[in-house]
Amino acid sequence: MAISVQRPLPQHLADIQDEMEERAASYGLDFFDTIFEVVDYEELSMMAAYGGFPIRYPHWRFGAQYDELMKGYSYGLQKIYEMVINTDPCYAYLLSCNSLTDQKLVIAHVYGHCDFFKNNAWFAPTNRRMLDQMANHASRVNRYIDQYGYETVERFIDACLSLEDLIDPHSPHIRRTEPIREAVKSPLAKPEDEREEERRRRAEGRFESKEYMDAFINPPDVLQQEQEDKMHKQREREESRSFPEEPQRDVLLFMLEHAPLRGWQHDVLSIVRDEAYYFAPQGQTKIMNEGWASYWHSTIMTKHGLTDAEVIEYADHHSGTMATSPQRLNPYKLGIELFKDIEERWNKGQFGPEWDDCDDMREKQRWDKDLGLGRDKIFEVRRVHNDVTFVDTYLTPEFCHKHKMFSFAYNDAANYYEIASREFEQIKQQLLNSLTNHGRPIISVVDGNYRNRGELYLKHLFRGIELKLDYARDTLTNLEKLWSRPVHIETTIEDHNVVLSFDGSTHEMKPK
Repeated sequence: MAISVQRPLPQHLADIQDEMEERAASYGLDFFDTIFEVVDYEELSMMAAYGGFPIRYPHWRFGAQYDELMKGYSYGLQKIYEMVINTDPCYAYLLSCNSLTDQKLVIAHVYGHCDFFKNNAWFAPTNRRMLDQMANHASRVNRYIDQYGYETVERFIDACLSLEDLIDPHSPHIRRTEPIREAVKSPLAKPEDEREEERRRRAEGRFESKEYMDAFINPPDVLQQEQEDKMHKQREREESRSFPEEPQRDVLLFMLEHAPLRGWQHDVLSIVRDEAYYFAPQGQTKIMNEGWASYWHSTIMTKHGLTDAEVIEYADHHSGTMATSPQRLNPYKLGIELFKDIEERWNKGQFGPEWDDCDDMREKQRWDKDLGLGRDKIFEVRRVHNDVTFVDTYLTPEFCHKHKMFSFAYNDAANYYEIASREFEQIKQQLLNSLTNHGRPIISVVDGNYRNRGELYLKHLFRGIELKLDYARDTLTNLEKLWSRPVHIETTIEDHNVVLSFDGSTHEMKPK
């Protein structure tokens, strides 16, 4: 597929970009420089298949996604209006066949995304130079293809891509180990004997205390028992030679550190892992990101961007984007409505202990303290939350009732899905379950030397949803390719703890 070369915008679109950028900035949106380019649908489909980038390493998956997008467009089943990627500067692509109204809408929508990319905390650790990094990844993979052959490299990439969800999406934001600090050389630094005393106390599990309170805060019998437990666990680890000390959720990192991979295989796996972490925040903030961009394209277009002749076309396309279906969640609709609800509640003062303690529904309907805090509040929400915390914090019973939300379940007897409950807690819990880890199972490495045979043992954090057995078997097969020894995963099936195993030739399921 041809790689797009940047082309300047036609003057009429450049003028629209300038106007929309000025409008967005006037509302307080803060974004990286944004570069727009007009492309045809074939080019846009190519970049969509590549995750928004003009170049990726060669693999059949991208070709399959491109083919699916092109057929969907040809048959009139789907259409991509725009594409924007999280880089500095941001690159955005406009579809050449869009009407002028759609181009205005899309440009305003893109500036909402760019503001979210720059300011949301979950995007803060991402590589803003990923455009160059993707090209570098492609170059390295092409070099391995030239050296080892296309089929060999592609089969290994197949195995790696099937495992790309086995990362820890929270690890970029969490300090897993204590950093090593050098001694501070200043007159205020503690003497060496005091620092040594602090290290000794921490090693013994002691809390800092005054001398006269030490026997109460650090009971000798408790400290002795803790030391004995630590020594017992240490002896068990040494005898079994098991590792890691704690379950490790980043399975790909564990494989990079301990799997017997060749040099090029190690590099390819690291490429897949780097790209998985780059895309992870987009999955963590889909509702918020699309809701935020939709909020601002709606605000800018309805107040500044439309002529009389464009109102009906805009309303038609906007309502199509916001359309809901009983079969699936529309992140655009849920996101924009939650942001609007938060803005209205904080403008009217519908929050805090006084609001929560009010039991009079008529009084709540008339409640309006005219605080005017809504706009500041949604900017704060945009800055600190992801989808899980967003829904957990701001989804309310009143919101669910207003938007007729319900939870659903599969009826085995009737052989179809049906409404299971309209209770707020059940609705919220089902939504949170679907958003946690993008609805995918949480799996950690428990032992890299299981039964002292160098076998890999993983554990599925069961939260009421069973693993799909065909997916689990395929995952074990690909893990075994990388680990080169039998692999096992502990999970729950039909309320029984079981262990699924694969030794390179045979799949097995045994009770735990």
